[in-house]
Amino acid sequence: MNFRQAGRLNYDPAPTAGAGTDRAFWQGSTMTGVRVLVGTSKGAFVLTSDGRRQQWEVSGPQFGGWEIYHVTGSPVDPGRLYASQSSGWSGQVIQRSDDGGRTWQPAGNKFGYDGETGTHQWYDGTPHPWEFARVWHLEPSLTDPDTVYAGVEDAALFRSADGGNTWQELAGLRTHRSGPSWQPGGGGMCLHTIVLDGSNPGRIFTAISAAGVFRSDDQGATWRPVNHGLSSEGVLPDPDADVGHCVHRIAMHPSRPDVLFMQKHWDVMRSDDGGQSWHEISGNLPTDFGFAIGVHAHEPDTVYVVPITSDSEHYPPEGKLRVYRSRTGGNDWEPLSNGLPQSHCYVDVLRGAMAVDSLEDCGIYFGTTGGQVYVSADAGDNWVPIVRDLPRVLSVEVQTLP
Repeated sequence: MNFRQAGRLNYDPAPTAGAGTDRAFWQGSTMTGVRVLVGTSKGAFVLTSDGRRQQWEVSGPQFGGWEIYHVTGSPVDPGRLYASQSSGWSGQVIQRSDDGGRTWQPAGNKFGYDGETGTHQWYDGTPHPWEFARVWHLEPSLTDPDTVYAGVEDAALFRSADGGNTWQELAGLRTHRSGPSWQPGGGGMCLHTIVLDGSNPGRIFTAISAAGVFRSDDQGATWRPVNHGLSSEGVLPDPDADVGHCVHRIAMHPSRPDVLFMQKHWDVMRSDDGGQSWHEISGNLPTDFGFAIGVHAHEPDTVYVVPITSDSEHYPPEGKLRVYRSRTGGNDWEPLSNGLPQSHCYVDVLRGAMAVDSLEDCGIYFGTTGGQVYVSADAGDNWVPIVRDLPRVLSVEVQTLP
C-alpha cells in the first residue's frame, strides 16, 4: 500500500502540508534522522525528520479507516516495520513493510492458542472462555528482524520467527497456574507490554491488565509473577495478592535491566531487582494515575509520565497538559509544560503512546486521544506539535535512522 498523503510540516501551531518527497527531504543532509510511527483508530502515519527534528515529512494514512493498535520497527533493520491492523468484521492482520513504510504486505493472521484454551475470571468472578480479540503490542527482536513477539487480548504471548508469517504461542504464560484468576481491565484483558533484556537473551518481561507483571528467564518457556510490593486496595480481596493488579505500562533502560519503572492503575512504581519487589515513587506528582511511562535514552534515572486526573476522569489535572520528569529515578518530579496547552485540554495519553529516540539530544514523543503528536528535542524542556488533528492516537514508536 502506497502513501496516500505526503507533506512537509514545520513547527507552526497550525501546520499545513506542502510538496515534498522523502528523497528531497533527505538530500544534502548528513545528520542521523528519526522515523516516528503512529498507530491510530483510523490508520497509521509515518513522521520523518533529520536530527534537528524541526521539519517533518508526514505520510499517511496507511490502512485508512482501520484500527492500527500498534505500529513499530525493528531496531536492527530500519526498513522493517510491523503493524497490528484490526477490524470488527475481518479480524486481525499483521502487516509488514520492508522499505520503511512505503509499501506494505499482509504477513500473518493465524494466532491459534496452543492446546486447550481454558477459562479466566470475568468481572463478576465467573469463569469465561479464553478468546482471541486483537494484537495489542508487537515487540521486534533486538537482534533479528524476522523475529517478533505479539501480545494479544485475551492475554497471551506469541512469537514469529519468519517476519510475522506464522505464529507460535508461548503457552507457558497463559497456562500459568494463576491464569484462571486473571480478569480484564477497563480496556480488556490485554497483554500490552513486552520488554526484552538485551543483556540476557533469555529474559522477557510482560505486563497484563489485569494480572500484573510476569518474567521469563528461559526465552518464554516458563513464567513467574513478579508483583511483590504492588497493592490494589478496594479492587482485590487481598490487595497484596501475587496476581490481579492492573499494570498499565512498564519501562526499562537497556543499561540497567534490573531497574524497572511502572505506571499502574494508581501508583507509579519502581523495582531494582528485576521485578521481584516494587516500591512506590509517586512522590510529588499531582496524581499517580496515568498510562504512559518512558525512560530517557542516555540517563537511566530520568523518567517521564503523563498524569491524568483519575480512573473516571481521563484528562489532565485542571485541564493542563503536562509531562512530568524525574531526574532522580522517581524521588522527585517536575512539570514540563512549555509549548503544551495549559487550559481547557481534556485529552488522554494512552499506554503505548509515548516513545524516546536515541539521538545525542534525546527526543521525547507522545500522542493524544485528540490526535496531536508532540515532540521535545531537548529531553522535555520544550514541546512542539509535529501534527494535529489525526485520529485518536493509540501508539507512538520511534526509530533512529542512519
